[in-house]
Amino acid sequence: MIRIHGTAADFAGIRFAPRPAPLQELNTALMRMCGSGDDVLYGRWRRRVLRSLPAAVEPLADLVPQGRAPAFIDVFSDSLDEGLDTVRAAPPELVRAEIERVNAPSLSRAPLWIRGLHRGEPESWRLLRRAQRSAFDALLGPVWPLVQDLHRAEFTRHALTAAEHGVGAALTAFVPGSRLREGVWELDAPWERDVELRGRGLVLVPTFHWTGPPLLAEAPGRAPHLTCPAGTGLPLTPDGLAGDAEDALAGVLGRTRADMLLRLAEAHTTSRLARRLGVSNATVSAHAAALRAAGLITTVRAGRAVLHQRTPLGALLLRGRGRP
Repeated sequence: MIRIHGTAADFAGIRFAPRPAPLQELNTALMRMCGSGDDVLYGRWRRRVLRSLPAAVEPLADLVPQGRAPAFIDVFSDSLDEGLDTVRAAPPELVRAEIERVNAPSLSRAPLWIRGLHRGEPESWRLLRRAQRSAFDALLGPVWPLVQDLHRAEFTRHALTAAEHGVGAALTAFVPGSRLREGVWELDAPWERDVELRGRGLVLVPTFHWTGPPLLAEAPGRAPHLTCPAGTGLPLTPDGLAGDAEDALAGVLGRTRADMLLRLAEAHTTSRLARRLGVSNATVSAHAAALRAAGLITTVRAGRAVLHQRTPLGALLLRGRGRP
C-alpha cells in the first residue's frame, strides 16, 4: 500500500497535470509492451509494436534490466525536447546511484554503453537520447494527438469533480478504491511505501497505456508525481482502438453487447435497438440488463417505451475509438 501523508494545506495544494508528459507516457507504454499479462487485449498489439520498433530503441532494454527502471528517466515535462533535456541534466550522483541500483549486484556485467553512462560519457548520453526519441516516434508519435485529447477529458473530469464534490472526492475518483482519512491518502499497491508531502505538493498524472497500480516518482527539488491509469487502458491507434483491442472488447462483452454499446450514444428504445441489431426484443432486454449492471448504460421508462443510453463510463470505454 502507498500512504501519502499531508496536512489539509498539502491536500488542498495537490494539482492535476494540465498536459500529458511525453516521456512518462512512453515509460508506461514500454512497460505495457514488455509485460506478459492481459494477452487477450494486448497480445497482438505487443507483437505488432515490437516488429515496428527501430534498432535505435534497443538500448532501452539495457537501461531497464529485470524490469527495474532508473529514477532519472522519470521525467514529467510536457514537451518531448524539454523532457529529453531534463534527463540529460540529471545530477551525476543520481545517475550513478540509480545505474548501480538497477544493475546490482554487479555493474561490471552491464553493457559498455551503460558503464559509459555511469561515467558520464557524452556518447552514451547521445545514445540514450536517440533511443528515447526513436521509441517515442515509433510508439507514441502516431497516437499523441489522441493522448492529448484523452488527457484534456481527464483534466476536465477531475476539475468538475473537485468543483462539485471537493478535493477529497476528486482524489478518490482519480484512484478508484483509494481512501482519504485523517490526513493520509491510502492507495492499494503491491508494495509498502510512505510519503510525507511536507509542503512539496503532489502532481497527478493520468496515463493511457497502463492498467497497473499507481506509480509514485520522487526526485530531489521537485514535487512528487503520482501516475495512475485512466481511460480504457486499451491499445491506441491514430484511428482509435487497435483492431485487436476492438475484437477483444467484443470478446469480453460479447459481439451483440459491444454493438449495443456503440449504438447507444443516443437513446434507443428496446424495439428500435432490436431492429438495428437484427435480434429479438427479449435478446436486447437481456443484454441491456448485463450492460446496466456493469454501469455502462442506463435504462429509463418514457411512457410505454423503455429507453437505453450509454453512461459516461460506457463512453469512456469507447473513447479510444474516436466515437461520439
